[in-house]
Amino acid sequence: MSEKTNPRMLKVWREAHLRSVNAHDADLTSRQMSVLLSVYMTDPPHTVRGLAAELNVTKPVITRALDTMGRMGLVKRKRDEADKRSVLVQRTVKGAVFLSELSDRIVKADKAIPQDA
Repeated sequence: MSEKTNPRMLKVWREAHLRSVNAHDADLTSRQMSVLLSVYMTDPPHTVRGLAAELNVTKPVITRALDTMGRMGLVKRKRDEADKRSVLVQRTVKGAVFLSELSDRIVKADKAIPQDA
């Protein structure tokens, strides 16, 4: 690993992922997780166009991610009443719980890995 690599953070990341796998969480791709985190960690409103620009991907990439996450109940879409051409991406209780539990797992993983690891 390079000098700038932080092996401890990679160990925390690995441990958090293992905890998620063992908890049988939704299996999200990195793109889907990036979309989900953007929706929940930045101020609304969120649109397909805006998320595509923020993540520097195409609108179809966002649409596919939202299709999957919508089926899982992690987000929902709603036509913008002010601009019928625009689709708003909204948070759900299930998505908030998912991220809260993920955050708890990351904190536990961080505590499980020694600081000098």
